[in-house]
Parts: sequence; C-alpha cells; structure tokens
Amino acid sequence: MRIITISREFGSGGRELGKRLADLLACDYYDSEIVHAVAQKSGMDAGYVADTLSNHGWQDMALTFRGTLSSPTYFQASKVALLLQQKKVLEEIAALGKDCVIVGRNADVILKDYAPFNIFVCASTEAKVQRCQERAPEGENLTEKELLRKMKKIDEVRAQTRAIMSDAAWGQRSAYHITINTTGWDIKALVPAVADFAGRWFERKK
Repeated sequence: MRIITISREFGSGGRELGKRLADLLACDYYDSEIVHAVAQKSGMDAGYVADTLSNHGWQDMALTFRGTLSSPTYFQASKVALLLQQKKVLEEIAALGKDCVIVGRNADVILKDYAPFNIFVCASTEAKVQRCQERAPEGENLTEKELLRKMKKIDEVRAQTRAIMSDAAWGQRSAYHITINTTGWDIKALVPAVADFAGRWFERKK
C-alpha cells in the first residue's frame, strides 16, 4: 500500500496537484470526502463540520493529542470531537490497504505508522492571489486585500491544528519528503515528475 499525503498553503494548487496525481496513478483520492464521512459518523451537517474544522479559534487552547484538555469552551470541545472523528476516518481509510492520495487533514502525522510519502505545496503570495482570483466561485469578488486576509486566516488555522497533533510545525521542511513551489508552473506539467519521485521513494523504502 502506498499513501501520499499533501499539505499545502491556501491558494498554492495543492488540491489540484493531489487530484491530478491520484488520476495519473489510478488510485483513490480523499479530500472533501473525509468531511462527509465525519459528518455522517457524527450525525452533523457536512457544511457545519467543514466550517467548524476550518474556523479560527485554537489560540490559547490547552489541548494536544499529547497533553490534556483544560476548561475548553463548547466551541473548542466541538472542534476537538470532530478532529478525533476525522482522525478515526483517516485511520479507517488507511486500514483499507489501498493506494491513495490524501489532501490536508494532517494525514501525514496521523498516518505516520503507515510510512506515507509526504508533500508540502507552496507558492509565492502573488501566484496564490492570482490562482484564487482565477478560480473564485461565481459571485465571489474579493479584493486582493480581502484575499490576503483570507489566505492568512486559513493557513493560521492549519498551523494551529497541526500544533495540536505534532511537535513538527506546519510547513516545517524537515517534516515532509518533498516541498513543491508551484509558482510559475502549470500544475498539470508538474504531476508526472512528482509521481516519478514518489515512485522512486517508495521503491527505496522496500
């Protein structure tokens, strides 16, 4: 079984890279499917689950999977419960024993015992803003300033969530097997090279 995990800066194209990589390798792909599985298991609306897990609000929270919970607010406790449910879903995916690509959700940390190949995707601020503008949902017309604020908020939440699960900081290069800067690249053109590198990495691990 080969598991590839993708962590990414918001707007860097990590999701597209992951989907194209899964298509090229003809393996399973998990992204929003994980949120839907968490929602089903928790009996909650998928939109609520996605919003709760992505919302800002981890600051000053005395909780880690390596520590203890100290007087959490209801909102924080709800997020923790959903994170634990998400962890369970990821473990169930890995237990299937099938090759797959998993985007986000700190899968690299949660599934470390399965020896996944871990990718971090980044890009310049200018490239991320341009990508977000080009792929904005219909009706969304954020200014560049608003986009920058959104990117910062989302990446801060990702960093805070990772801090709950691991000593390795989000984006810390030593925590990943390869870091890909998508600035100036057509993501589609990058995928064969990434697939080749991952294949060679897995062969060395045998």
